[in-house]
Amino acid sequence: MEIKERIEKLRRLMADRKIDMYVIPTADFHQSEYVGEHFKARKFITGFSGSQGTAVITKDDARLWTDGRYFLQASQQLEGTGVLLMKMGNPGVPTICEYIKEALPQNAVLGFDGRVVSMSEGVGYYDIVDVKGGKIVYDCDLIDEIWTNRPPLSKEPAFYLDIKYTGETTESKLKRVREAMKKAGANKHILTTLDDICWILNVRGNDIEFFPLLLSYAVITMDKMELYIDETKLDDKIKTAFAKDNVIIHPYNDIYEDIKKLNHDDVVLLDSGRINYALYNNIPPKVKKVDERNPEILFKAVKNNVEIENIRKAQLKDGVAHVRFMKWIKENVGKIKITELSASAKLDEFREQMGDFIRPSFEPIVAFGQHGAIIHYSATEETDVEIKPGCFLLTDTGAGFYEGSTDITRTYALGDVPAIMKEHFTLVLISNLRLGVARFKYGVNSTNVDIITRTPFWERDLDYNHGTGHGVGYLLNIHEGPSGVRWRSMPMDNQPFEAGMVITDEPGLYIDGSHGIRLENELLVVNGTKNEYGQFMHFEPITFIPMDLDAVDKSIMTAEDVKLLNDYHKAVYEKLSPMLNDEEKEWLKKYTREI
Repeated sequence: MEIKERIEKLRRLMADRKIDMYVIPTADFHQSEYVGEHFKARKFITGFSGSQGTAVITKDDARLWTDGRYFLQASQQLEGTGVLLMKMGNPGVPTICEYIKEALPQNAVLGFDGRVVSMSEGVGYYDIVDVKGGKIVYDCDLIDEIWTNRPPLSKEPAFYLDIKYTGETTESKLKRVREAMKKAGANKHILTTLDDICWILNVRGNDIEFFPLLLSYAVITMDKMELYIDETKLDDKIKTAFAKDNVIIHPYNDIYEDIKKLNHDDVVLLDSGRINYALYNNIPPKVKKVDERNPEILFKAVKNNVEIENIRKAQLKDGVAHVRFMKWIKENVGKIKITELSASAKLDEFREQMGDFIRPSFEPIVAFGQHGAIIHYSATEETDVEIKPGCFLLTDTGAGFYEGSTDITRTYALGDVPAIMKEHFTLVLISNLRLGVARFKYGVNSTNVDIITRTPFWERDLDYNHGTGHGVGYLLNIHEGPSGVRWRSMPMDNQPFEAGMVITDEPGLYIDGSHGIRLENELLVVNGTKNEYGQFMHFEPITFIPMDLDAVDKSIMTAEDVKLLNDYHKAVYEKLSPMLNDEEKEWLKKYTREI
Protein backbone atom coordinates (compact mmCIF):
# COMPACT_ATOMS: atom_id res chain seq x y z
CA MET A 1 0.00 0.00 0.00
CA GLU A 2 2.88 2.36 0.77
CA ILE A 3 4.20 2.06 -2.81
CA LYS A 4 0.73 2.60 -4.23
CA GLU A 5 0.34 5.75 -2.14
CA ARG A 6 3.69 7.11 -3.32
CA ILE A 7 2.74 6.50 -6.95
CA GLU A 8 -0.57 8.29 -6.42
CA LYS A 9 1.25 11.28 -4.90
CA LEU A 10 3.55 11.32 -7.92
CA ARG A 11 0.57 11.21 -10.27
CA ARG A 12 -1.01 14.18 -8.54
CA LEU A 13 2.20 16.15 -8.98
CA MET A 14 2.36 15.10 -12.63
CA ALA A 15 -1.18 16.35 -13.15
CA ASP A 16 -0.34 19.66 -11.47
CA ARG A 17 2.69 20.12 -13.76
CA LYS A 18 0.80 18.81 -16.82
CA ILE A 19 3.26 15.92 -17.25
CA ASP A 20 1.74 12.87 -18.92
CA MET A 21 4.60 10.40 -18.42
CA TYR A 22 7.49 10.43 -15.95
CA VAL A 23 10.72 8.38 -16.21
CA ILE A 24 12.70 7.38 -13.08
CA PRO A 25 15.99 5.56 -13.77
CA THR A 26 18.47 3.99 -11.37
CA ALA A 27 21.17 6.60 -11.56
CA ASP A 28 22.92 9.51 -9.91
CA PHE A 29 24.20 12.62 -11.70
CA HIS A 30 27.20 10.62 -12.95
CA GLN A 31 25.63 7.45 -14.42
CA SER A 32 27.20 5.33 -11.65
CA GLU A 33 26.41 1.62 -11.46
CA TYR A 34 25.72 1.73 -7.73
CA VAL A 35 24.35 4.91 -6.21
CA GLY A 36 24.27 6.49 -2.77
CA GLU A 37 21.11 6.45 -0.66
CA HIS A 38 20.17 9.97 -1.82
CA PHE A 39 19.76 8.76 -5.40
CA LYS A 40 17.59 5.66 -4.89
CA ALA A 41 14.50 7.30 -6.35
CA ARG A 42 13.44 4.30 -8.40
CA LYS A 43 13.59 2.06 -5.32
CA PHE A 44 11.53 4.64 -3.40
CA ILE A 45 8.76 4.77 -5.99
CA THR A 46 8.54 1.04 -6.89
CA GLY A 47 9.95 -0.92 -3.95
CA PHE A 48 12.37 -2.82 -6.22
CA SER A 49 15.86 -2.69 -4.68
CA GLY A 50 18.03 -4.16 -7.45
CA SER A 51 20.94 -2.13 -8.78
CA GLN A 52 19.49 -1.78 -12.30
CA GLY A 53 16.04 -0.75 -13.45
CA THR A 54 13.93 2.09 -14.83
CA ALA A 55 10.38 2.98 -13.85
CA VAL A 56 7.93 4.72 -16.18
CA ILE A 57 4.75 6.17 -14.64
CA THR A 58 1.65 7.49 -16.42
CA LYS A 59 -1.72 8.58 -15.02
CA ASP A 60 -3.02 5.01 -15.18
CA ASP A 61 0.00 2.76 -15.71
CA ALA A 62 3.25 1.98 -13.84
CA ARG A 63 6.01 -0.22 -15.25
CA LEU A 64 9.53 -1.28 -14.31
CA TRP A 65 12.19 -2.45 -16.76
CA THR A 66 15.09 -4.58 -15.48
CA ASP A 67 17.39 -7.26 -16.85
CA GLY A 68 17.65 -11.02 -16.40
CA ARG A 69 19.73 -10.80 -13.22
CA TYR A 70 16.70 -9.45 -11.38
CA PHE A 71 13.61 -11.10 -12.89
CA LEU A 72 12.86 -13.26 -9.84
CA GLN A 73 13.74 -10.58 -7.31
CA ALA A 74 11.69 -7.92 -9.09
CA SER A 75 8.64 -10.16 -9.47
CA GLN A 76 8.67 -10.75 -5.71
CA GLN A 77 9.26 -7.14 -4.68
CA LEU A 78 6.70 -5.69 -7.11
CA GLU A 79 3.92 -8.04 -6.03
CA GLY A 80 0.91 -6.05 -4.89
CA THR A 81 2.34 -2.65 -5.85
CA GLY A 82 0.50 -2.29 -9.15
CA VAL A 83 3.85 -1.93 -10.94
CA LEU A 84 4.15 -4.20 -13.99
CA LEU A 85 7.51 -5.96 -14.49
CA MET A 86 8.97 -5.61 -17.99
CA LYS A 87 11.57 -8.34 -18.52
CA MET A 88 14.18 -6.70 -20.74
CA GLY A 89 15.33 -8.79 -23.69
CA ASN A 90 12.46 -11.28 -23.50
CA PRO A 91 10.35 -11.88 -26.66
CA GLY A 92 7.42 -9.53 -26.93
CA VAL A 93 8.71 -7.13 -24.28
CA PRO A 94 9.06 -3.60 -25.70
CA THR A 95 12.06 -1.46 -24.85
CA ILE A 96 11.46 1.70 -22.84
CA CYS A 97 11.65 3.79 -26.01
CA GLU A 98 9.23 1.49 -27.82
CA TYR A 99 6.80 1.76 -24.92
CA ILE A 100 7.05 5.57 -24.82
CA LYS A 101 6.50 5.69 -28.57
CA GLU A 102 3.37 3.57 -28.22
CA ALA A 103 1.90 4.87 -24.96
CA LEU A 104 2.65 8.61 -25.01
CA PRO A 105 -0.26 10.53 -26.59
CA GLN A 106 0.18 13.13 -29.32
CA ASN A 107 1.22 16.58 -28.05
CA ALA A 108 1.94 15.10 -24.60
CA VAL A 109 4.66 16.00 -22.07
CA LEU A 110 7.40 13.57 -21.01
CA GLY A 111 9.19 14.48 -17.78
CA PHE A 112 12.36 13.37 -15.97
CA ASP A 113 15.20 14.75 -13.89
CA GLY A 114 17.77 15.47 -16.59
CA ARG A 115 20.65 15.12 -14.14
CA VAL A 116 20.00 11.37 -13.73
CA VAL A 117 19.34 10.61 -17.41
CA SER A 118 22.27 10.19 -19.78
CA MET A 119 22.55 12.45 -22.79
CA SER A 120 22.08 9.58 -25.23
CA GLU A 121 18.96 8.39 -23.39
CA GLY A 122 17.56 11.91 -23.21
CA VAL A 123 18.11 12.49 -26.93
CA GLY A 124 16.32 9.22 -27.65
CA TYR A 125 13.35 10.37 -25.59
CA TYR A 126 13.39 13.80 -27.24
CA ASP A 127 13.30 12.29 -30.74
CA ILE A 128 10.19 10.28 -29.89
CA VAL A 129 8.41 13.21 -28.25
CA ASP A 130 9.33 15.60 -31.05
CA VAL A 131 7.71 13.37 -33.68
CA LYS A 132 4.54 13.33 -31.56
CA GLY A 133 4.50 17.13 -31.34
CA GLY A 134 5.07 16.92 -27.60
CA LYS A 135 7.44 18.45 -25.09
CA ILE A 136 10.29 17.33 -22.82
CA VAL A 137 10.53 18.69 -19.26
CA TYR A 138 13.90 17.73 -17.81
CA ASP A 139 14.36 20.20 -14.95
CA CYS A 140 11.96 18.60 -12.48
CA ASP A 141 12.84 16.17 -9.70
CA LEU A 142 9.30 15.20 -8.72
CA ILE A 143 10.47 12.37 -6.48
CA ASP A 144 12.29 14.89 -4.30
CA GLU A 145 9.00 16.68 -3.65
CA ILE A 146 7.29 13.58 -2.22
CA TRP A 147 10.33 11.94 -0.54
CA THR A 148 10.07 13.82 2.74
CA ASN A 149 12.90 12.01 4.58
CA ARG A 150 15.27 11.73 1.62
CA PRO A 151 18.88 11.04 2.74
CA PRO A 152 21.28 13.96 2.12
CA LEU A 153 24.25 13.89 -0.25
CA SER A 154 27.32 12.19 1.19
CA LYS A 155 29.82 14.24 3.20
CA GLU A 156 32.34 11.40 3.63
CA PRO A 157 36.06 12.35 3.41
CA ALA A 158 38.32 11.46 0.48
CA PHE A 159 41.60 9.55 0.77
CA TYR A 160 44.74 9.60 -1.34
CA LEU A 161 46.26 6.57 -3.10
CA ASP A 162 50.04 6.49 -2.99
CA ILE A 163 52.18 5.85 -6.08
CA LYS A 164 53.05 2.41 -4.64
CA TYR A 165 49.42 1.47 -5.36
CA THR A 166 48.67 3.45 -8.53
CA GLY A 167 51.97 3.05 -10.38
CA GLU A 168 51.42 6.35 -12.21
CA THR A 169 51.21 10.01 -11.20
CA THR A 170 48.36 12.39 -11.92
CA GLU A 171 50.78 14.44 -14.01
CA SER A 172 51.47 11.45 -16.26
CA LYS A 173 47.79 10.57 -16.55
CA LEU A 174 46.82 14.13 -17.47
CA LYS A 175 49.54 14.15 -20.10
CA ARG A 176 48.03 11.04 -21.71
CA VAL A 177 44.52 12.49 -21.55
CA ARG A 178 45.68 15.73 -23.19
CA GLU A 179 47.37 13.79 -25.97
CA ALA A 180 44.03 12.06 -26.61
CA MET A 181 42.30 15.46 -26.60
CA LYS A 182 44.76 16.77 -29.21
CA LYS A 183 44.18 13.70 -31.35
CA ALA A 184 40.42 14.36 -31.17
CA GLY A 185 40.93 18.04 -32.04
CA ALA A 186 39.53 19.19 -28.68
CA ASN A 187 40.78 21.82 -26.25
CA LYS A 188 38.40 20.94 -23.41
CA HIS A 189 37.26 17.60 -22.02
CA ILE A 190 34.16 17.28 -19.83
CA LEU A 191 34.10 14.39 -17.37
CA THR A 192 31.20 13.38 -15.16
CA THR A 193 32.16 9.72 -14.59
CA LEU A 194 33.45 9.29 -11.07
CA ASP A 195 35.82 6.40 -11.75
CA ASP A 196 37.54 8.33 -14.57
CA ILE A 197 38.00 11.39 -12.34
CA CYS A 198 39.25 9.40 -9.33
CA TRP A 199 41.63 7.43 -11.56
CA ILE A 200 43.22 10.62 -12.92
CA LEU A 201 43.55 12.25 -9.48
CA ASN A 202 44.65 9.11 -7.57
CA VAL A 203 42.01 9.74 -4.93
CA ARG A 204 39.11 7.68 -3.63
CA GLY A 205 36.12 8.39 -1.42
CA ASN A 206 32.97 7.01 0.13
CA ASP A 207 30.12 8.71 -1.75
CA ILE A 208 28.86 5.71 -3.72
CA GLU A 209 27.49 2.55 -2.17
CA PHE A 210 30.35 -0.01 -2.10
CA PHE A 211 32.51 1.71 -4.74
CA PRO A 212 35.15 4.03 -3.18
CA LEU A 213 34.37 7.05 -5.35
CA LEU A 214 33.83 10.81 -4.95
CA LEU A 215 30.89 12.83 -6.25
CA SER A 216 32.59 15.22 -8.66
CA TYR A 217 32.70 16.70 -12.15
CA ALA A 218 35.74 17.84 -14.11
CA VAL A 219 36.67 19.98 -17.10
CA ILE A 220 40.20 19.33 -18.37
CA THR A 221 41.99 21.93 -20.48
CA MET A 222 45.52 21.93 -21.87
CA ASP A 223 46.96 23.57 -18.75
CA LYS A 224 44.60 22.86 -15.84
CA MET A 225 41.86 20.63 -14.49
CA GLU A 226 38.72 22.29 -13.13
CA LEU A 227 37.34 20.01 -10.39
CA TYR A 228 33.80 20.44 -9.05
CA ILE A 229 33.54 18.81 -5.62
CA ASP A 230 32.53 19.39 -2.03
CA GLU A 231 35.85 20.82 -0.78
CA THR A 232 35.17 19.79 2.82
CA LYS A 233 35.95 16.19 1.81
CA LEU A 234 39.57 17.04 0.91
CA ASP A 235 42.40 17.12 3.45
CA ASP A 236 45.57 19.22 3.17
CA LYS A 237 47.58 16.36 1.62
CA ILE A 238 45.08 16.03 -1.23
CA LYS A 239 44.82 19.80 -1.75
CA THR A 240 48.61 20.08 -1.94
CA ALA A 241 48.76 17.30 -4.54
CA PHE A 242 45.99 18.99 -6.54
CA ALA A 243 47.78 22.35 -6.48
CA LYS A 244 50.96 20.72 -7.80
CA ASP A 245 49.05 19.45 -10.84
CA ASN A 246 47.08 22.69 -11.30
CA VAL A 247 43.78 21.15 -10.26
CA ILE A 248 41.41 24.03 -9.45
CA ILE A 249 38.63 23.33 -6.93
CA HIS A 250 35.07 24.64 -7.42
CA PRO A 251 31.78 23.97 -5.57
CA TYR A 252 30.13 20.73 -6.71
CA ASN A 253 27.06 22.16 -8.47
CA ASP A 254 28.75 25.19 -10.08
CA ILE A 255 29.51 23.22 -13.22
CA TYR A 256 25.96 23.64 -14.53
CA GLU A 257 26.37 27.41 -14.74
CA ASP A 258 30.08 27.37 -15.68
CA ILE A 259 29.39 25.14 -18.69
CA LYS A 260 27.12 27.85 -20.09
CA LYS A 261 30.20 30.13 -20.31
CA LEU A 262 32.11 27.99 -22.83
CA ASN A 263 33.33 30.03 -25.81
CA HIS A 264 32.07 29.52 -29.35
CA ASP A 265 35.61 28.58 -30.46
CA ASP A 266 35.93 25.81 -27.84
CA VAL A 267 35.95 22.19 -29.02
CA VAL A 268 34.70 19.87 -26.30
CA LEU A 269 35.52 16.17 -26.02
CA LEU A 270 32.73 14.29 -24.27
CA ASP A 271 31.17 10.86 -24.10
CA SER A 272 27.43 11.07 -24.75
CA GLY A 273 26.80 7.82 -22.90
CA ARG A 274 28.50 9.20 -19.81
CA ILE A 275 27.28 12.76 -19.46
CA ASN A 276 23.86 13.62 -18.14
CA TYR A 277 21.18 15.22 -20.30
CA ALA A 278 20.88 18.40 -18.22
CA LEU A 279 24.59 19.15 -18.30
CA TYR A 280 24.79 18.44 -22.02
CA ASN A 281 21.94 20.82 -22.71
CA ASN A 282 23.72 23.58 -20.79
CA ILE A 283 26.56 23.57 -23.31
CA PRO A 284 26.03 26.56 -25.65
CA PRO A 285 24.68 25.39 -29.04
CA LYS A 286 27.56 26.99 -30.97
CA VAL A 287 30.23 25.04 -29.08
CA LYS A 288 31.57 22.19 -31.20
CA LYS A 289 31.34 18.77 -29.56
CA VAL A 290 33.47 15.69 -30.28
CA ASP A 291 31.44 12.70 -29.09
CA GLU A 292 33.89 9.86 -28.41
CA ARG A 293 34.45 7.30 -25.70
CA ASN A 294 36.26 8.84 -22.75
CA PRO A 295 39.97 8.02 -23.30
CA GLU A 296 40.31 7.28 -19.57
CA ILE A 297 38.17 4.16 -20.00
CA LEU A 298 40.84 2.24 -21.90
CA PHE A 299 43.71 3.87 -20.01
CA LYS A 300 42.50 2.62 -16.64
CA ALA A 301 41.34 -0.79 -17.98
CA VAL A 302 44.91 -1.66 -18.99
CA LYS A 303 46.64 -2.05 -15.66
CA ASN A 304 50.30 -1.08 -15.27
CA ASN A 305 52.89 -3.43 -13.76
CA VAL A 306 52.57 -1.92 -10.26
CA GLU A 307 48.80 -2.34 -10.32
CA ILE A 308 49.07 -5.92 -11.59
CA GLU A 309 51.49 -6.93 -8.84
CA ASN A 310 49.24 -5.30 -6.24
CA ILE A 311 46.18 -7.06 -7.67
CA ARG A 312 47.98 -10.40 -7.39
CA LYS A 313 48.61 -9.65 -3.70
CA ALA A 314 44.96 -8.71 -3.16
CA GLN A 315 43.85 -11.95 -4.81
CA LEU A 316 46.09 -14.03 -2.53
CA LYS A 317 44.74 -12.22 0.51
CA ASP A 318 41.20 -12.95 -0.58
CA GLY A 319 42.19 -16.52 -1.40
CA VAL A 320 43.34 -17.10 2.17
CA ALA A 321 40.15 -15.48 3.51
CA HIS A 322 38.05 -17.77 1.31
CA VAL A 323 39.94 -20.91 2.36
CA ARG A 324 39.32 -20.04 6.02
CA PHE A 325 35.67 -19.32 5.26
CA MET A 326 35.22 -22.56 3.29
CA LYS A 327 36.79 -24.56 6.14
CA TRP A 328 34.65 -22.77 8.71
CA ILE A 329 31.35 -23.20 6.87
CA LYS A 330 31.91 -26.89 6.11
CA GLU A 331 32.99 -27.70 9.66
CA ASN A 332 30.22 -25.75 11.39
CA VAL A 333 27.10 -26.04 9.20
CA GLY A 334 24.42 -27.93 11.08
CA LYS A 335 26.34 -27.55 14.37
CA ILE A 336 25.86 -23.85 15.04
CA LYS A 337 23.27 -21.46 13.66
CA ILE A 338 24.60 -19.80 10.50
CA THR A 339 22.47 -17.55 8.32
CA GLU A 340 23.13 -15.85 4.99
CA LEU A 341 23.85 -12.54 6.72
CA SER A 342 26.07 -14.02 9.42
CA ALA A 343 28.00 -16.03 6.81
CA SER A 344 28.57 -12.85 4.78
CA ALA A 345 29.84 -11.06 7.89
CA LYS A 346 32.14 -13.99 8.69
CA LEU A 347 33.76 -13.86 5.25
CA ASP A 348 34.47 -10.14 5.66
CA GLU A 349 35.85 -10.87 9.13
CA PHE A 350 38.39 -13.21 7.54
CA ARG A 351 39.20 -10.49 4.99
CA GLU A 352 39.80 -7.91 7.68
CA GLN A 353 42.35 -10.24 9.26
CA MET A 354 44.44 -10.01 6.07
CA GLY A 355 45.18 -6.28 6.54
CA ASP A 356 44.56 -3.20 4.39
CA PHE A 357 40.92 -4.19 3.89
CA ILE A 358 38.78 -1.12 3.15
CA ARG A 359 35.30 -2.54 2.63
CA PRO A 360 33.34 -4.90 0.33
CA SER A 361 33.81 -3.99 -3.33
CA PHE A 362 30.12 -4.49 -4.18
CA GLU A 363 26.88 -5.61 -2.57
CA PRO A 364 27.54 -9.17 -1.34
CA ILE A 365 25.50 -12.08 -2.62
CA VAL A 366 25.34 -14.90 -0.07
CA ALA A 367 22.51 -17.14 -1.16
CA PHE A 368 21.47 -20.51 0.27
CA GLY A 369 19.36 -23.08 -1.52
CA GLN A 370 16.66 -21.64 -3.75
CA HIS A 371 17.93 -18.10 -3.12
CA GLY A 372 20.94 -19.06 -5.24
CA ALA A 373 18.64 -19.18 -8.27
CA ILE A 374 18.01 -15.43 -7.88
CA ILE A 375 21.04 -14.25 -9.83
CA HIS A 376 21.59 -11.00 -7.91
CA TYR A 377 19.95 -11.96 -4.63
CA SER A 378 20.91 -9.83 -1.64
CA ALA A 379 19.96 -11.07 1.81
CA THR A 380 17.98 -8.73 4.06
CA GLU A 381 16.67 -9.10 7.60
CA GLU A 382 13.36 -10.17 6.04
CA THR A 383 14.78 -12.78 3.64
CA ASP A 384 17.71 -14.06 5.73
CA VAL A 385 17.52 -17.85 6.12
CA GLU A 386 19.47 -20.39 8.12
CA ILE A 387 22.11 -22.35 6.20
CA LYS A 388 21.72 -26.10 6.66
CA PRO A 389 23.25 -29.29 5.21
CA GLY A 390 21.82 -30.79 2.04
CA CYS A 391 22.08 -27.96 -0.47
CA PHE A 392 24.38 -25.38 -2.06
CA LEU A 393 25.58 -22.08 -0.66
CA LEU A 394 26.55 -19.49 -3.29
CA THR A 395 28.80 -16.58 -2.34
CA ASP A 396 29.47 -13.84 -4.89
CA THR A 397 31.43 -11.24 -2.96
CA GLY A 398 34.36 -8.90 -3.31
CA ALA A 399 36.93 -7.06 -1.23
CA GLY A 400 38.41 -3.63 -1.60
CA PHE A 401 42.02 -3.83 -0.40
CA TYR A 402 44.50 -1.02 -0.91
CA GLU A 403 46.18 -3.48 -3.28
CA GLY A 404 43.08 -3.62 -5.44
CA SER A 405 39.53 -4.91 -5.74
CA THR A 406 38.41 -8.52 -5.98
CA ASP A 407 35.25 -10.15 -7.34
CA ILE A 408 35.00 -13.86 -6.54
CA THR A 409 32.20 -16.41 -6.61
CA ARG A 410 32.22 -19.88 -5.14
CA THR A 411 29.45 -22.42 -4.63
CA TYR A 412 29.79 -24.89 -1.78
CA ALA A 413 28.11 -28.26 -1.24
CA LEU A 414 27.06 -28.42 2.39
CA GLY A 415 26.71 -32.03 3.48
CA ASP A 416 25.34 -34.53 0.97
CA VAL A 417 23.66 -32.98 -2.06
CA PRO A 418 21.63 -34.70 -4.83
CA ALA A 419 23.42 -36.07 -7.89
CA ILE A 420 21.69 -33.58 -10.22
CA MET A 421 23.19 -30.72 -8.23
CA LYS A 422 26.66 -32.21 -8.63
CA GLU A 423 26.08 -32.59 -12.36
CA HIS A 424 25.05 -28.94 -12.61
CA PHE A 425 28.03 -27.82 -10.51
CA THR A 426 30.46 -29.76 -12.67
CA LEU A 427 28.99 -28.29 -15.84
CA VAL A 428 29.64 -24.78 -14.50
CA LEU A 429 33.12 -25.84 -13.39
CA ILE A 430 34.00 -27.16 -16.86
CA SER A 431 32.87 -23.91 -18.40
CA ASN A 432 34.92 -21.81 -15.97
CA LEU A 433 38.09 -23.85 -16.43
CA ARG A 434 37.95 -23.81 -20.22
CA LEU A 435 37.68 -20.05 -20.47
CA GLY A 436 40.49 -19.66 -17.95
CA VAL A 437 43.02 -21.17 -20.35
CA ALA A 438 41.63 -19.78 -23.62
CA ARG A 439 44.18 -18.77 -26.25
CA PHE A 440 43.41 -16.37 -29.08
CA LYS A 441 44.90 -13.80 -31.43
CA TYR A 442 45.03 -10.08 -30.85
CA GLY A 443 41.84 -8.47 -32.15
CA VAL A 444 39.51 -10.91 -30.41
CA ASN A 445 36.84 -9.08 -28.38
CA SER A 446 34.10 -9.66 -25.84
CA THR A 447 31.71 -11.56 -28.08
CA ASN A 448 34.30 -13.80 -29.72
CA VAL A 449 35.22 -15.95 -26.73
CA ASP A 450 31.89 -16.53 -25.00
CA ILE A 451 31.17 -19.62 -27.08
CA ILE A 452 33.98 -21.31 -25.14
CA THR A 453 32.07 -20.96 -21.88
CA ARG A 454 28.59 -21.57 -23.20
CA THR A 455 29.26 -24.62 -25.38
CA PRO A 456 28.96 -27.10 -22.47
CA PHE A 457 25.56 -25.57 -21.67
CA TRP A 458 24.30 -25.19 -25.23
CA GLU A 459 25.17 -28.81 -25.98
CA ARG A 460 22.64 -29.72 -23.29
CA ASP A 461 20.06 -27.06 -24.27
CA LEU A 462 20.90 -25.04 -21.16
CA ASP A 463 22.07 -21.46 -20.65
CA TYR A 464 22.44 -18.67 -18.08
CA ASN A 465 20.84 -15.27 -18.34
CA HIS A 466 23.81 -12.97 -17.73
CA GLY A 467 27.18 -12.12 -19.20
CA THR A 468 30.10 -14.43 -18.57
CA GLY A 469 32.56 -11.74 -17.55
CA HIS A 470 33.38 -8.07 -17.11
CA GLY A 471 36.39 -5.86 -16.55
CA VAL A 472 37.41 -5.09 -12.97
CA GLY A 473 38.52 -1.66 -11.74
CA TYR A 474 41.36 -0.95 -9.31
CA LEU A 475 39.48 0.36 -6.27
CA LEU A 476 36.99 1.86 -8.72
CA ASN A 477 33.91 0.35 -10.36
CA ILE A 478 33.88 -3.42 -9.96
CA HIS A 479 32.22 -3.65 -13.40
CA GLU A 480 34.61 -1.78 -15.67
CA GLY A 481 34.56 -1.35 -19.45
CA PRO A 482 35.42 -1.59 -22.20
CA SER A 483 35.82 -5.39 -22.33
CA GLY A 484 34.12 -8.41 -20.89
CA VAL A 485 32.76 -11.74 -22.07
CA ARG A 486 29.23 -12.02 -23.48
CA TRP A 487 27.67 -13.38 -26.63
CA ARG A 488 25.06 -10.61 -26.98
CA SER A 489 26.84 -7.69 -28.62
CA MET A 490 26.82 -4.36 -26.80
CA PRO A 491 27.97 -0.94 -28.09
CA MET A 492 31.55 -1.18 -26.83
CA ASP A 493 32.11 -4.86 -27.65
CA ASN A 494 34.36 -4.12 -30.62
CA GLN A 495 37.19 -3.32 -28.18
CA PRO A 496 39.88 -6.02 -28.49
CA PHE A 497 41.37 -7.54 -25.38
CA GLU A 498 44.59 -5.76 -24.43
CA ALA A 499 47.41 -7.19 -22.34
CA GLY A 500 47.01 -5.91 -18.78
CA MET A 501 43.22 -6.02 -18.69
CA VAL A 502 41.60 -7.91 -15.81
CA ILE A 503 38.26 -9.60 -16.53
CA THR A 504 36.04 -12.07 -14.71
CA ASP A 505 35.11 -15.62 -15.71
CA GLU A 506 31.75 -16.41 -14.10
CA PRO A 507 29.41 -18.91 -15.79
CA GLY A 508 26.42 -20.14 -13.83
CA LEU A 509 23.31 -22.29 -13.81
CA TYR A 510 20.09 -21.43 -11.98
CA ILE A 511 17.20 -23.76 -11.22
CA ASP A 512 14.21 -21.74 -10.03
CA GLY A 513 12.95 -22.87 -6.64
CA SER A 514 15.86 -25.24 -6.08
CA HIS A 515 19.44 -23.98 -6.34
CA GLY A 516 21.92 -21.78 -8.14
CA ILE A 517 25.57 -22.26 -9.04
CA ARG A 518 28.16 -19.73 -10.13
CA LEU A 519 31.95 -20.03 -10.15
CA GLU A 520 34.00 -16.88 -10.73
CA ASN A 521 37.72 -16.29 -11.13
CA GLU A 522 39.48 -13.17 -12.29
CA LEU A 523 41.68 -13.48 -15.38
CA LEU A 524 44.61 -11.38 -16.54
CA VAL A 525 44.95 -10.80 -20.28
CA VAL A 526 48.51 -11.72 -21.30
CA ASN A 527 50.53 -11.48 -24.50
CA GLY A 528 51.81 -14.82 -25.77
CA THR A 529 53.86 -15.70 -28.85
CA LYS A 530 54.22 -13.23 -31.68
CA ASN A 531 55.13 -14.79 -35.01
CA GLU A 532 54.30 -14.68 -38.70
CA TYR A 533 50.65 -15.39 -37.86
CA GLY A 534 50.32 -12.40 -35.56
CA GLN A 535 50.19 -11.67 -31.83
CA PHE A 536 48.82 -14.57 -29.80
CA MET A 537 47.28 -13.94 -26.38
CA HIS A 538 45.79 -15.89 -23.52
CA PHE A 539 44.07 -15.58 -20.17
CA GLU A 540 45.89 -16.26 -16.92
CA PRO A 541 43.82 -17.01 -13.79
CA ILE A 542 44.84 -14.77 -10.88
CA THR A 543 42.20 -16.01 -8.39
CA PHE A 544 43.35 -18.99 -6.34
CA ILE A 545 40.59 -20.60 -4.28
CA PRO A 546 39.54 -24.28 -4.29
CA MET A 547 36.63 -25.43 -6.41
CA ASP A 548 34.57 -27.57 -4.04
CA LEU A 549 35.51 -31.18 -4.78
CA ASP A 550 32.52 -32.35 -2.69
CA ALA A 551 30.32 -31.09 -5.53
CA VAL A 552 32.23 -32.54 -8.51
CA ASP A 553 30.88 -35.33 -10.71
CA LYS A 554 34.02 -36.53 -12.50
CA SER A 555 32.00 -38.81 -14.82
CA ILE A 556 30.91 -35.90 -17.05
CA MET A 557 34.40 -34.41 -17.32
CA THR A 558 36.83 -35.14 -20.14
CA ALA A 559 40.41 -36.09 -19.36
CA GLU A 560 41.43 -32.56 -20.35
CA ASP A 561 38.86 -31.04 -17.99
CA VAL A 562 40.20 -33.18 -15.14
CA LYS A 563 43.75 -32.06 -15.93
CA LEU A 564 42.67 -28.41 -15.95
CA LEU A 565 41.11 -28.82 -12.50
CA ASN A 566 44.09 -30.68 -11.07
CA ASP A 567 46.55 -28.14 -12.47
CA TYR A 568 44.48 -25.28 -11.06
CA HIS A 569 44.29 -26.87 -7.62
CA LYS A 570 48.04 -27.51 -7.63
CA ALA A 571 48.58 -23.79 -8.20
CA VAL A 572 46.07 -22.94 -5.45
CA TYR A 573 47.98 -25.03 -2.92
CA GLU A 574 51.41 -23.74 -3.96
CA LYS A 575 50.36 -20.10 -3.69
CA LEU A 576 48.21 -20.19 -0.55
CA SER A 577 49.80 -22.82 1.69
CA PRO A 578 52.75 -20.59 2.73
CA MET A 579 50.19 -18.13 4.15
CA LEU A 580 48.33 -20.74 6.23
CA ASN A 581 48.94 -22.50 9.55
CA ASP A 582 49.56 -26.25 9.70
CA GLU A 583 45.92 -27.19 10.31
CA GLU A 584 44.75 -25.02 7.44
CA LYS A 585 47.43 -26.44 5.13
CA GLU A 586 46.24 -29.99 5.80
CA TRP A 587 42.66 -28.99 5.14
CA LEU A 588 43.63 -27.22 1.91
CA LYS A 589 45.62 -30.25 0.79
CA LYS A 590 42.43 -32.33 0.99
CA TYR A 591 40.42 -29.85 -1.07
CA THR A 592 43.10 -29.41 -3.72
CA ARG A 593 43.92 -33.11 -4.11
CA GLU A 594 44.11 -34.62 -7.57
CA ILE A 595 41.01 -36.41 -8.79
